[in-house]
Amino acid sequence: MADRRNTKLRIALCHPDLGIGGAERLVVDAAVELTALGHHVHIFTAHHDRKRCFEETVDGSFPVTVYGDFLPRHIFNRLHAVCAYIRCVYVAICMALLWPRFDVVFADQVSAVIPVLKLKRGSKILFYCHFPDLLLAQHTTKLRRLYRAPLNWIEQTTTGMADCVLVNSEFTASIFSSTFTRLQAQGLHPAVLYPAVNVHQFDTSSKNPPDLSFIPGLPADGHTFLSINRFERKKNIALAISAFAILVRQQEKSQSTMVPKELVRLVIAGGYDQRLAENREYLQELKTLATEEGVADLVIFVPSCSTSQRNALLAACICVLYTPKVFSSSRIFL
Repeated sequence: MADRRNTKLRIALCHPDLGIGGAERLVVDAAVELTALGHHVHIFTAHHDRKRCFEETVDGSFPVTVYGDFLPRHIFNRLHAVCAYIRCVYVAICMALLWPRFDVVFADQVSAVIPVLKLKRGSKILFYCHFPDLLLAQHTTKLRRLYRAPLNWIEQTTTGMADCVLVNSEFTASIFSSTFTRLQAQGLHPAVLYPAVNVHQFDTSSKNPPDLSFIPGLPADGHTFLSINRFERKKNIALAISAFAILVRQQEKSQSTMVPKELVRLVIAGGYDQRLAENREYLQELKTLATEEGVADLVIFVPSCSTSQRNALLAACICVLYTPKVFSSSRIFL
């Protein structure tokens, strides 16, 4: 029998929107490593902006095919979830009808594609769950609860159809089990696959300090706090600005000369998509908050920074701030 470790597989990765974010970074890293191992890798998505994406998706490392970008992302700024499902299912239909069978399909974020992908007999479907979508959605009114009910049922039912379910942490595994109680009762226990990090990309030499010339006004010998998130309200970036403002005020009251105010900065970087109303609105809200807190001159916004810029910021900062509300609404995790 041939050694299965030497078998080269045809692997497809199905992702909703190949932009700049943590989920996209995981998909791209998986594609890069699988390609390096000799497998035939192909990414399918509903949107891929070559000017706003990770470099590996445009350098020819692996093919990226887009289907359904003509479909709406929302209807009058409503029904975002329904439109996302429709766009992803359309991608899956095109994969099933237009492409030969893949040995493995890595479905990311949207489980509704799984029944369509399973139409190709023999393909193994792996679903990666970052966090149950039904917990991220708002259920504040009866109408919204009615709207979400069928989507929540679809999410749980289709997730259970995958051949393997992976989550990104033990924390998410526990949330998965307590949320999808029907799957838990059926004995489905997701495995944990931590997002990988290429640590070699952070190798720096003291003789070659990080190049931060792309950020005007950032003191070369200053103290930089860093927040890296998509510009979405659920990321709770406002907490970083408010906490930073408190730090600055306390420093001014104590008249500390250890680190002058002029040498302290908060850099807010991350994925930004001009097409998305929430991204545009939230960026403006954060800028307004910085002004109200009196730290507008000390807060620097870097929307859609490149991988090299992100790495330079990580190498230069003294602290990375983590603010999403999923863990806490009152503390910053470091």
